[in-house]
Amino acid sequence: MADSKVTEYLGTGRRKTAIARVRLATGNGKITINGRTFETYFPLETQRSVAAQPLTLTGTNSKLDAKVNVTGGGPEGQAGAVRHGIARALLQFDANLRPALKAEGFLTRDPRMRERKKYGQPGARKRFQFSKR
Repeated sequence: MADSKVTEYLGTGRRKTAIARVRLATGNGKITINGRTFETYFPLETQRSVAAQPLTLTGTNSKLDAKVNVTGGGPEGQAGAVRHGIARALLQFDANLRPALKAEGFLTRDPRMRERKKYGQPGARKRFQFSKR
């Protein structure tokens, strides 16, 4: 069996219905999401900046490569899930980064979820029009 010297740091991030599994390894700052490059997966600059916030905050964006598998949700939720996963993986990389990541709120899972649709209604809150007669 081959003995690999490459150490990987794992983290799972969640946001709404999106789940991101993140693997950080030493490298030159390349981020791959579902086999695609970072720029093609997140075409908007805001999504890219949200996803890479933990790396830029800690100054590790040129030292670590990130390989991400993300499922569920939409692009914004996936970007938030990637951010959460990268922050959790960075804790395994260096536990001294915890105060900085915690101060920015990257380690907290955003609990806001979509409200379910109720029976007898067209949506979660919307009601059918009331008719007295």
